[in-house]
Amino acid sequence: MSKAALSGKYAAYPEYKDSGVEWVGSIPSSWEMWKLSHAYELIGSGTTPTSNNEKWFQGDIPWITTGELRENIITDTTKKVSPLTIETFTALKIYPKGSIAIAMYGATIGRLGILGVDATTNQACCVMTKSKVLKNKYLFYWLQAFKDDIVQLSSGGGQPNINQEKVAALKISAPVLKEQTQIAAFLDHETVKIDTLIEKQQQLIELLKEKRQAVISHAVTKGLNPDVPMKDSGVEWLGEVPAHWDITKFGYISSVVRGGSPRPAGDPTLFNGDYSPWVTVAEITKDNDIYLNQTETFLTKKGSDQCRVFQSGTLLLSNSGATLGVPKILSIDANANDGVVGFENLQINSEFAYFYLSTLTHNLRERIKQGSGQPNLNTDIVKEISVPIPSSNEVKLIVNSIKETINRYSLLTSKAQDAINLMQERRTALISAAVTGKIDVRHFTLKDGIAPTTNSDTNEAVQEAVQEAAQEAAQEAAQEAMA
Repeated sequence: MSKAALSGKYAAYPEYKDSGVEWVGSIPSSWEMWKLSHAYELIGSGTTPTSNNEKWFQGDIPWITTGELRENIITDTTKKVSPLTIETFTALKIYPKGSIAIAMYGATIGRLGILGVDATTNQACCVMTKSKVLKNKYLFYWLQAFKDDIVQLSSGGGQPNINQEKVAALKISAPVLKEQTQIAAFLDHETVKIDTLIEKQQQLIELLKEKRQAVISHAVTKGLNPDVPMKDSGVEWLGEVPAHWDITKFGYISSVVRGGSPRPAGDPTLFNGDYSPWVTVAEITKDNDIYLNQTETFLTKKGSDQCRVFQSGTLLLSNSGATLGVPKILSIDANANDGVVGFENLQINSEFAYFYLSTLTHNLRERIKQGSGQPNLNTDIVKEISVPIPSSNEVKLIVNSIKETINRYSLLTSKAQDAINLMQERRTALISAAVTGKIDVRHFTLKDGIAPTTNSDTNEAVQEAVQEAAQEAAQEAAQEAMA
């Protein structure tokens, strides 16, 4: 929802002036602009005690990292430090409850948190403590509204970074304290409604994902005909299968071959070439697509000559690490590293085998959990995986049915995700409009959990707009998921 659309549903202030900051735009004439360095008693950061000595983290003083900043109130942390740590590392400061923290580095840049307890932080957090002219909850919303603009202030190569000086130099649009409290209360009330709708859509997406996988699992293990006679497969986790199906193992219907990496690993004449696509576990697990048709990196001819080339059409399976058991079908000729196994000369439809293996990912991980160190699926384990074999005609019907199911669920998931994106956009637009005075919420009050206003449209405007966007997708997807 644009600010213009919001202005059409909410009352505006009578007069505006230029804020002097391009991305803030105009603000009500009675508002002021405050530089954070002038508004706050203290703006600071922290540090990371040397990690080679665990004694620094044997205390009860919360120590916040940027990973714990998630637009929430922080009441506990993974690590805690002691008074001795604070005394030893002078860059560590204990900030009071209610302070605002913003992440300055890398992938978490712009993330926010409100300290729910007195706490210290690492060097990647910038903390604003107390102010006589800005309410911290109001600042919390202001920083949310302009996160993208703040990130644009970052500098340096690689991951984006801002520093404490750039945060301190931010100019904040602000009314008087009482009005800031009013705006924060309004946003607390309205954003929770949007967040609830977003959460429902996210739950719906998870439900669709579970239902999709259940349909696929049923198709590749029970078939499409519910009236067909069944028999015990002899495999505990497979259960009953159609009586006319055969049961075999992958080692009997394919050559299970592990990939290999050129040696030595650091030789620049082997890697980062332009000759042969190079498949790693990351390539297999990066998305849910059935086929792999390109890779990010290539081997040189010298590197490729050291390794087996898997032909287009080969079914692959990740066999190591936390993401083991994920299948993918090659649609290109490629080399693969030793975290991948290939099923060569597979005597069953590769798409059927792909869908079947995709239902076993969790099972395979559980089977090798008892091992120590990095979990791995060696070729002997993969060869022993039992697989049901329908007739060739039935396999085609099953594969086509599964593809139709995937398309249907993908469409429903896409609709739910579009609704989430729209709601998130409208949430940001609402916050931005409120903290820059594009909408006037001075008459907002809370009474018995209801938010009456002098403008009859104000109370329901966001709720109605969001529900309109999400209703069709939610209803259709929910009906499908519960069918």
